[in-house]
Amino acid sequence: MSLAAARPGPLRAALAVDSLDAMHFPLSVMLPPVDRPPAATTVLDLQHEEHPEFFGRAELAYRKLVYGWSVRRSRIVIAISEHSRQTLIERYRLVEERVRAIPLAVDHERFSPGSARRGDYLLYPARPWPHKNHGRLYAAFAQLRREHPELRLVLTGEGDFGRLPPGVEARGRVSAHELVRLYRGAAALVFPSLYEGFGMPVVEAMACGCPVACSNVTSLPEVAGDAARLFDPTDADDIAAAADDVLRNPEPWVARGLERARAFTWDANARAHDDVYRELASA
Repeated sequence: MSLAAARPGPLRAALAVDSLDAMHFPLSVMLPPVDRPPAATTVLDLQHEEHPEFFGRAELAYRKLVYGWSVRRSRIVIAISEHSRQTLIERYRLVEERVRAIPLAVDHERFSPGSARRGDYLLYPARPWPHKNHGRLYAAFAQLRREHPELRLVLTGEGDFGRLPPGVEARGRVSAHELVRLYRGAAALVFPSLYEGFGMPVVEAMACGCPVACSNVTSLPEVAGDAARLFDPTDADDIAAAADDVLRNPEPWVARGLERARAFTWDANARAHDDVYRELASA
């Protein structure tokens, strides 16, 4: 990526950029940088704007530089949630009409309810990155086990989770098939993230009939709507209380979640992108 930024000529030639009507950069950065044809860039993650403390000096400087030129050179900037859209407008001083919110979606043929009964575990599919907030989840889980001694916490995702508290198990990276099985069998998804551009696991869990408790910050209230029990992710007591509420009365959350998940389809996502491409091509 650094080479493409420093010497964009070879990549521009390989892509035949000058012959295109429009371009779309779907992974947050515009590489190679282009002025023509008109381009859209999808910005997936603005965590560095809201939580710069989670980044080293070099990575933070890189993100600010490259994201900055990407959004300013783009004719249209696509955000994956309204929260991300507003962040882009405010932090980069963009004209509102240039920034479109197109939410992500799930494959409803894959992520669907199963016939298995819910098990005795909470699920959190997230790598052990600082913003994923595992430490407070562990503290909340210790409280929950006093009332639910049989309860387990299952983690998925690559990385070093360190020393795990009693009742917590890390499965590492799992296949899509296994992830669906875990969603279907979980007593609940507990999602204490401090930052999400969208929050895909929340919708995946809902689509599988898994009740959800999740953070009340960034994009998550927007994505979850009234279909998840929201909590303050900086307060372990509140996380524990929310998870306990869902465990004691899961069925209303299951029903609301299934209904909410139906709003997020790849067909709607594709149609919204088609509109962007037509607008770019006519510029």
